[in-house]
Amino acid sequence: MEDEARQALDALIRERGEDYSSLSRLIGRNPAYIQQFIKRGTPQRLAEADRKILASYFRVAEEILGGPAVAPAPVVAAAGSRRARQADLVTVPRIDVGASAGPGGFVDTEEARPRLAFDARLLRELAGGGTDGLSMIRVAGDSMEPTLVDGDDILVDRADAANRLREGIYVLRIDGMLIVKRIERTGAGFVVRSDNRERYPAEWACNPETVDVVGRVLWTGRRLR
Repeated sequence: MEDEARQALDALIRERGEDYSSLSRLIGRNPAYIQQFIKRGTPQRLAEADRKILASYFRVAEEILGGPAVAPAPVVAAAGSRRARQADLVTVPRIDVGASAGPGGFVDTEEARPRLAFDARLLRELAGGGTDGLSMIRVAGDSMEPTLVDGDDILVDRADAANRLREGIYVLRIDGMLIVKRIERTGAGFVVRSDNRERYPAEWACNPETVDVVGRVLWTGRRLR
């Protein structure tokens, strides 16, 4: 069963043009986690929470990724009805600011742009619950490549900020500048660094009390080039 789940996940990754490290970060794990699961069988099976997120992301049944078989739910609304489709969608505001992934960009205003609609279940699983604190902003700069590139839209959970701070990618406001960086916890504080280590090797330590942690980055979308 576990071998079939690993093979299925590997096939989905190749078919959809995804990569191991991005999916590892999607579920909040270290960049090598998915590759180790597929190639080495470590862990032996996906955790339930990780499996749910991946199944929703790829829009497949959890059973394919090693979850239990689930009987089809009864149909409440007519298939394809407009009301049923709308009930399954949640709109997320797009904020017209650039979270700099480069040297930093000064932010004067935050004006809402047209909203984007997401599958409600996917958003709940990505956010681990409520969806009220979610917003979309656009990345500017190359310091977070290859994870994030200039022009990417990122989904930020403002409810997942300083009080739940852990390793991952966050949007931070420092001295009026909105930046997106990877953070690593170090005791009472944390270290901020870029993923593009060749061009941006510097990292610096921060005190959570002196930095405004805007929110955690949960998902990214980009236009193919």
